[in-house]
Amino acid sequence: MKQTATKSLGIKILFFFSSFGLFLLFFILFCSFSTSRLGDDFLKQLGITKTSADEKITDGILGGYVNVYGVKNAKNIALGNRKAIVLDLLAYTKQQVSSAAFVKKYNEMRDSYKPKETIPETPEQDRTASISRAKEAVAQSEKALNSAQPQYKKMFEESLKMAKDNLKNEEDPNNRHQVLYAKNYPSLVKTMKDSYTFALAQWEKKYPSNQLLYVKTRLQEFLDATKDVDFTAELTTKSNGKKYFVNPAYEHKDSRWKMAFRAGKEVIEPARDFVQKWMEEIK
Repeated sequence: MKQTATKSLGIKILFFFSSFGLFLLFFILFCSFSTSRLGDDFLKQLGITKTSADEKITDGILGGYVNVYGVKNAKNIALGNRKAIVLDLLAYTKQQVSSAAFVKKYNEMRDSYKPKETIPETPEQDRTASISRAKEAVAQSEKALNSAQPQYKKMFEESLKMAKDNLKNEEDPNNRHQVLYAKNYPSLVKTMKDSYTFALAQWEKKYPSNQLLYVKTRLQEFLDATKDVDFTAELTTKSNGKKYFVNPAYEHKDSRWKMAFRAGKEVIEPARDFVQKWMEEIK
């Protein structure tokens, strides 16, 4: 596993959490204030407005990324105690995801993904539409014939004849397509209704009406990704100056596992405890 020693803890944790879209507001990782002080003064020290901060939280949770643009002073704030940092971060996030503004944004996103029901045309509507299109084709052919140059008249006459034959076919009550469509219409309606019902159920499962249930799935992703991290794993520095796991099996672990390792036990374990308790509260 490649290691870059100059990267700060805050940056490491930022990339770990933002890769999951786990809504963890990255700039809190650069400070160790308690949640009671996470207000305007805190944001001023970071060089960011509350409006901008709220947008970044929402982007992190709903969009799956963290937008760092506009945070001017984050790197100038001391790291402090790492356990306190991550707990402050989670407590602040827990507070924010219940805000009216966040709920509004979540519902807007949820509605945008809601499946739309498609109702097929009735046999009568299908027949009427087919005849209408055929009549329009005849009208266009007649117009083209009337304005055609003499040498092209015959070609347009043939086109008009074909259009009229097609109209006659569409107006025939025994039209093969229309008879078949009418016969299959009930099963078509049922198929499309079943498809919509399934899509709606999947949508409600993925985007529940309670925004906290959506957040809960993000929390579970974090628990799943950090449950088997070996924080005692040894590293070795190779000739290229980069660090790798002594155990070669760990080099094949996915990027999330490695990010958790880099974030460190002192960050991940208290975060897991907090998240587990938080999830128990979400019903």
